[in-house]
Amino acid sequence: MAHVTEALTLHAYLTARSLLGVWQELRKNPSAVLAALVVGVYILIAISGPVIAPYPPSETALVDRLQEPGAEHWLGTDGLGRDILSRCIYGARVSILIGFLSVTLCVFFGVSLGLIAGYYRGRLDSILSRMSEVLMAFPYLISAIAMMAFLGPGFFNLIWALALRGWVEFFRLARGDTLAQQTREYVDAARSLGQPGWQIMLSEILPNILPSIIVLATLRVGFMIVLEASLSFLGVGIPPSIPAWGSMISEGRGLLFTAWWVSTLPGLILMALVLATNLLGEGLREVLDPRLKVQT
Repeated sequence: MAHVTEALTLHAYLTARSLLGVWQELRKNPSAVLAALVVGVYILIAISGPVIAPYPPSETALVDRLQEPGAEHWLGTDGLGRDILSRCIYGARVSILIGFLSVTLCVFFGVSLGLIAGYYRGRLDSILSRMSEVLMAFPYLISAIAMMAFLGPGFFNLIWALALRGWVEFFRLARGDTLAQQTREYVDAARSLGQPGWQIMLSEILPNILPSIIVLATLRVGFMIVLEASLSFLGVGIPPSIPAWGSMISEGRGLLFTAWWVSTLPGLILMALVLATNLLGEGLREVLDPRLKVQT
């Protein structure tokens, strides 16, 4: 009886949750609210980049090279006289797009395979589990470098290279939660009513594991942004013709004592976005995880 009550409580909690309710709960966490505002500002800047950027990001002016931050160039210029503020604005578009798109692919493939493996078990579950364990054995950065070496540099190639390894975390999370959820009474009731497996997974199991997926996805966006910057820093990510925070940091690493702003300011901008994303993910965990609500 206690299991039935807990299951009904979790199910009712998730189905009654609305976006307004999430925001009202999130407002109780000042750091999460600030983080959400920071992420929103970054997204707004990325969307309106061509309008608000003071200069074209690739426009060179050797007479203005290595200018310190000032009234004409708020964040200074790099070794080719390019405006760092404009390049950071355009770099935000690249990093945010890659972060969201790569995580979207990871969620789609990882959760889909995790639901199927956890619900049906059998040989498919064994194959996918062993595959995920093999991929987990390789460091994320090494795997991404190897994939970029195989696919070649490029925006969409980088997204696929990140997603190839990133789906594993979502698969393991979805599979584990599915194994726990499919023994619940409301899943047994759905089976007794003759609902097909795909309908049970989508209507009964997925809503109950969705909060954990959302939290992990939010945290992984920041991780993907850092990983994209790392690959661009190493020269195997975004092509040099496209402004990216990682390549900007790499270009200024030899100028830290003579022109500190070239590398430091893009690095601080990157750090602020990743920190805000992680704080937002922690705030969403407190709001969306129904187990915390049930315990309290």
